[in-house]
Amino acid sequence: MNTLLDPAQESSTSSVSQSVPSPRRPAGRLPRMALYALLVAGALEALVPVLWVLSGSLQSAKQLYKGTNPIPRPFEWGNFATAWNEGGFSQYLPNSLLYTAAAVLGILVIASLAGYALARIEFPGRGAVVAALLVAMIIPMPASFIAQYKLLITLGLANTRIGYILVLIAGGLPISILIMRGFFASQPRELEEAAAIDGASLLGTFWRIILPLAKPGLVAVAVIQAMGVWNEYLMGLVLFNDSSLMPVQRGLTNFVSADSPQQQILLAASLIAVLPIVIFYAVAQRHIISGLSAGALK
Repeated sequence: MNTLLDPAQESSTSSVSQSVPSPRRPAGRLPRMALYALLVAGALEALVPVLWVLSGSLQSAKQLYKGTNPIPRPFEWGNFATAWNEGGFSQYLPNSLLYTAAAVLGILVIASLAGYALARIEFPGRGAVVAALLVAMIIPMPASFIAQYKLLITLGLANTRIGYILVLIAGGLPISILIMRGFFASQPRELEEAAAIDGASLLGTFWRIILPLAKPGLVAVAVIQAMGVWNEYLMGLVLFNDSSLMPVQRGLTNFVSADSPQQQILLAASLIAVLPIVIFYAVAQRHIISGLSAGALK
């Protein structure tokens, strides 16, 4: 038999039920902990090869081949001196510093101007230019070695630093232009319209207003291209006949020999070769994500 509650009793019953606190559920805690655990595992997986290279570079050949103790005893600091002297890094390292600085600077200047033009200036064939840049990114660089070498011979730039730098700039332009184009396209047009009302020219607006705002994109392009130029070896091997013009990666090949393997010296030389670019990446890494998210992902 159903009983009817009085309105006062019904309101008191509902207030009592509302006053009882409901148990809290740790809704996002477990997924978040799982995500953190996955990130920590990924970081450890990335650090293990680096730590192994560091450990092997400080061991003797006997310790390295025995492989029983990851901690060197004693520390063989002389491996780095041997790698520097026998690998010719005093010659190759300045070469790579010059090539990287010149190529990155050239890429930044051309990519920023071309990216701004593709993002803001309406001209016939703009879509075809963007499509050509995409096609150029698909073509592997070794496929163009013969054409590039013939062109350098025709221009009298074969086996020269200038010719090598120009090839590096040409190889890095397609992706850099697209990144800068996306970054400039994400900027509000109101800034340029206000500058035009004040009498600024298109180039003046770009130089004084737009380019300072493009710092994250410029840094992202600089880091990407610096890493690519610094690690480049195959193109230098094809274009250079003079060993004294080779980049720093050439020094690593001095320790790759089946007759007299020197793995501990090779590991020390690898650390010397990557140290400058690691320092550069550590200084500029905070701009990379913002630059790519504002540019290439737009």
